[in-house]
Amino acid sequence: MAETMDELEDLISGLRARIRRALSSGQRVEVPALRAELRAAEQRWDEALQGIEAPDDDQAHAPLISLPSSVSLLPMREQVHQVLTLLGVPAAPKLIVAVHEAFYAGDLVSAKLTSLRRDEERSFRSAPLARPYYLCSALAVDQLVSVRGLLAVSTWSLDRRMIGPLSPRVDFLSGAIRLAEHVERTGDPGPQASRLLWRFATNIPGAAESFDAAKPAAIISAARAELEVHHDSDRAQRKAAADTARRRLDDVQQLFGASPLRAVRSAT
Repeated sequence: MAETMDELEDLISGLRARIRRALSSGQRVEVPALRAELRAAEQRWDEALQGIEAPDDDQAHAPLISLPSSVSLLPMREQVHQVLTLLGVPAAPKLIVAVHEAFYAGDLVSAKLTSLRRDEERSFRSAPLARPYYLCSALAVDQLVSVRGLLAVSTWSLDRRMIGPLSPRVDFLSGAIRLAEHVERTGDPGPQASRLLWRFATNIPGAAESFDAAKPAAIISAARAELEVHHDSDRAQRKAAADTARRRLDDVQQLFGASPLRAVRSAT
C-alpha cells in the first residue's frame, strides 16, 4: 500500500528524532541504519511529490535545462562532509578542496571553509543534536583544545578526532589508503585524481617508484607498511586523551574544543 505524503513526512520527522536520540544517548551503532532508512523515506517523498501533478502538454515538451557538470547541487557543508567521509580522517581546508576537485563536481573555496567550523558551533549551541552530523574540530591530546585548521565529523568516535605527535603522519597514510582504495573501486581516475595520488605517493617511501594512478596498489601497500610502525602508539595516545576529554569536557567542548584558558588551568 502506497504511503501518503503526510505519512512519509511523519516518518521522516520520526526518523530524524530517533537519530538525535541515538546520538545523544551514545547508541551510535544504530545511526547508520537509521540514516539509511531516512534517506529511503526522503527518496519516496520526492517520488510522491513528482507524481502529484502531471505536466501539461507544454511542460511535457519543454526542453530540459541541465546544469554544467562542474556544478554541485549540494550545500558547502555537505560537500565538505562528503570529502571527510571519503578521507576518514581530520583534514585541512586545502586538502579538502584538493580531494573535492579530484573526485567530485562543483567548486569549493578554501577561504570559505575557515568560518564553517564557527558556524557549526553556533548551530550546535543553539540547537544541540538537531542535525544528523556537525563539522567539528580535531582536538589536541595535551590540552584538549581545537587543532587550528583541521575539520572533522561529529559522528566519528572521539579518539578518531584526537591529534597527537604521530597523528598527522598516521592520518596522512590512512587518507592515502582510503583515496587509493576509492580509485580501485571506481576505476581509472581523471587527471586531477592522478595528480593528487602522485602527491601522496611522493611522500610515502616505496610508493612513487612503481606509481600507476589507475592501479594504486603500490600506494596502499607502502602506506600500510609504514602505518604498522606508528599505528599502535598513536592509537593508545589518542584513546587515553579521548578518555580524559570525556571526563573533563561537556558536549560542546568535546566537539569544538576546550577554551585555551581552561586548558591551561587544567594542565597546571
